[in-house]
Amino acid sequence: MSEKNIWKCRDKKIEYGNKILIMGIVNVTPDSFSDGGEHFFVNDAVNRALELEKDGADIIDIGAQSTRPGHTPVTDKEEWARLEPVLSALKGKLSVPVSVDTYYPIVAENALKSGADIINDVSGVVSQNMAKIVKKERAGWIITHNGPATPNDVKSFFEKSIDDCLNFGIEKNQICFDMGIGFGKNYDENMTLLANVSEYKISTYPLLLGTSRKRVIGQGSNQENPKERIYGNIAADTAAIFGGVDIIRLHDVKNEKQGILMAQNIRGYINNG
Repeated sequence: MSEKNIWKCRDKKIEYGNKILIMGIVNVTPDSFSDGGEHFFVNDAVNRALELEKDGADIIDIGAQSTRPGHTPVTDKEEWARLEPVLSALKGKLSVPVSVDTYYPIVAENALKSGADIINDVSGVVSQNMAKIVKKERAGWIITHNGPATPNDVKSFFEKSIDDCLNFGIEKNQICFDMGIGFGKNYDENMTLLANVSEYKISTYPLLLGTSRKRVIGQGSNQENPKERIYGNIAADTAAIFGGVDIIRLHDVKNEKQGILMAQNIRGYINNG
């Protein structure tokens, strides 16, 4: 690659393209589908974030609201009450960028002021209120497709989102996209996305994949236990990496990074002919 691809996230310049970046998940929730309650208390969440960084995570993604099917939404106040002590306790302890998983503008604003670098927004909407905060704080913004997906829906959503962001004054290199595996999509739609990643990859914008432990992996690999879907996840990650994904969001950094690294290195040989 002759020119570096840079994703600007406040004062962090995250290089992507050659190396597949790993985003480690910390759920500060009592009800997430695979690890609810495990890191709900501050010390547990902080220790988990530090452990993920040690295991090789390039970004830490902290969420305080479950987005599993059938979840009960929490208010912005409750979400921030869960996030604030964790972000405060992590200040100065992590050397990698911090992402906060929220669709509430006020939570995003508070999180960025408390040291976060990226807003991971799964709302499926490029809202003016969120855009104002992202612009003001110069944050990275992960924009996720949320809902059913025909072959053209995701690409069209990404293209419209670019136009909306630019109209709101967001710089191109602040934006990252996520196809939204598992968000309002059935098995066939999820698998179609995984099998055709290259069709949704837009040049000069990083693409994130989040399938970790999700139902589509359980169905595709015939594994009911979410925590035992490691190998199914690695297979999905590999397919997506060959399709052009830049960032993999996952729970099990220590074990899955081996598969990601192998897929990354194979892709290098494919691209070099």
